Amino acid sequence: MDIMKLFGKSKEVDYSLDSENIPQHIAIIMDGNGRWAKKRQLPRSLGHRAGGEALRDVIETAAVIGLKYLTIYAFSTENWSRPQDEVSSIMQLLVEYLKKEAKELHKNNVKIITIGDLSRLPRDLQQEVEKVKELTKDNTGLRVNIALNYGGRDELVRAFKKISSEIVAGNRTTDEINEELIANYLDTAEIPEPELLIRTSGECRLSNFMIWQLSYTEFWFTDCYWPDFKGKDLVEAIQDYQNRERRFGKV
Repeated sequence: MDIMKLFGKSKEVDYSLDSENIPQHIAIIMDGNGRWAKKRQLPRSLGHRAGGEALRDVIETAAVIGLKYLTIYAFSTENWSRPQDEVSSIMQLLVEYLKKEAKELHKNNVKIITIGDLSRLPRDLQQEVEKVKELTKDNTGLRVNIALNYGGRDELVRAFKKISSEIVAGNRTTDEINEELIANYLDTAEIPEPELLIRTSGECRLSNFMIWQLSYTEFWFTDCYWPDFKGKDLVEAIQDYQNRERRFGKV
């Protein structure tokens, strides 16, 4: 696959990809907005705003290369512990982003889905999320999965509570509990597990992100802060993925 139309011609860099080995699902921990801003002596809120601009470029590239699912870690269950003014700023930026990008996403056949417990989010953000999900629900292109108020442990707790309720109600027995059943009660029940995880900013940990789904996912880390991450970096990560051998515990 040649995507020079996106990036232009370059003698130094080869942006070609093996179209037969494109991961169908990539998850991204978009880290480093605050440090990007601090490095430039800017408010952290401007770092988050710049991160939104980076996301636009990554979504465009993902759609062009034929990626089916892109999951982005937008706000975690732990992020509530940040200063209140920063949390409020992030919530407002999310509202603005969805309002600004909804029509363009729809025009480009992108479908928006979400994971996480949305009930704790501000009402205006919940409304914007539902609007863009409704607008794009019939789209058949790239599915952008936004993790909002999401935590891997919280997801498992919510899943186990649902299963327990089914058992108490007499609709299931403990003998039915297995990996497949648990997976069917997770927020990601209707989408495949990621083949590739990308984390920016130089951190090399999961931070409570999709801890069930990432069991056999390939990891790719970069020192690049998220606002500086572009579609070219996404392609570089996929190229590295395509040079790996996935064995799933086998020889």
